[in-house]
Amino acid sequence: MAANGAKCEQKQQKRAGAKDKQNGKATDSSVRERRQRDKEDRLSLVVWRRPVTTLHYFLLETLIKLKEWTVKLWQRRGTVCLVLLLCSLFSIAYSTEGAHQQYVQYLEKRFLWCAYWVGLGILSSVGLGTGLHTFLLYLGPHIASVTLAAYECSSTDFPEPPYPDQIVCPQGGGVEGSISLFSIMSKVRLEACMWGAGTAIGELPPYFMARAARQSGADPEDEDYEEFEEMLEQAEGAQDFVTRAKLGVQHMVQKVGFFGILACASIPNPLFDLAGITCGHFMVPFWTFFGATLIGKAIVKMHIQKLFVIITFSKHIVEQMVSLIGSVPKVGPSLQKPFSQYLEAQRNKLHHAGGSAPADENWLSWVFEKVVLVMVCYFVTSIVNSMAQSYAKRLQQQRHSEEKTK
Repeated sequence: MAANGAKCEQKQQKRAGAKDKQNGKATDSSVRERRQRDKEDRLSLVVWRRPVTTLHYFLLETLIKLKEWTVKLWQRRGTVCLVLLLCSLFSIAYSTEGAHQQYVQYLEKRFLWCAYWVGLGILSSVGLGTGLHTFLLYLGPHIASVTLAAYECSSTDFPEPPYPDQIVCPQGGGVEGSISLFSIMSKVRLEACMWGAGTAIGELPPYFMARAARQSGADPEDEDYEEFEEMLEQAEGAQDFVTRAKLGVQHMVQKVGFFGILACASIPNPLFDLAGITCGHFMVPFWTFFGATLIGKAIVKMHIQKLFVIITFSKHIVEQMVSLIGSVPKVGPSLQKPFSQYLEAQRNKLHHAGGSAPADENWLSWVFEKVVLVMVCYFVTSIVNSMAQSYAKRLQQQRHSEEKTK
């Protein structure tokens, strides 16, 4: 009798366990469906579909962020006071006449130049909706213009950064053929490394977000982190190329450590955000992550990109490209003409100081200016959309928490 009773009890426990598993699966499925619906609802919140609601949510999220930053600054008021004191001392030194003014002006000039490129680097990688491609828009064209100027002037002795409105060849000129690849690389090294350092700083938010979520055990508040956790859960059944590539980055960073992060940061890698999330999730020390990222992006990757641009815009390569455009049947000569005119105009500018250079506009420069304007507008719009969607997520989380308490 007792044996039969024990067997019946075991069967009941197994049935209860099976029911719990089924209920758990049903709950997980409903949670996923709810998250998917919430995500679709948030993604529909964009300026061109729901402008009034999007701008309203953007302003509310901006106020919340300002409040959070104010609280954080107040918590670190000692550091803030020290920074304000240093700024006050520099302001006094800046406004006081004396022999030190040449050093103050030099420091100001150099600091603003470095801060400009660091800021562009941060904008390129920090996200804020979508990154602004500042290498293609600013650093690449800057390196190209310095390369063209170096070959045209046969010298790199034009003014040190920050340049005036236009680069002008030095009066004495240089010896033909004296320009080397390394002399041009040295000329643009500061701005390139500062931009690379900015991109490394821009990779920190995913790392800190994932680290904070892992330490607190709270539900993630970032879409990329949610996708990362789902990817870890479904790692064994991954079939598509993108998921396998993401898993490859994750395994490399997790197993190889510093050198894995360095390898991912040293090449153009659109999946590097995943490396930051992986490092934060698996509690990789900050200096291991940031040190490898800084070396990879500011030194290794930047020298690769810089070398590519300099070689592409070296004198003989540019001349070959223009002649190649002209050899295209039918449309070649009509396409070659504006490129030739643009290069000729740039050469003329390099040999004229001040405002004596011809000011003719070329349609290529006009098109480039408009492309830059469109991309900047798209970047600003994406920030507005992203912040409005963040506020919508706050409302959704608040609504779900209220439903649980009922």
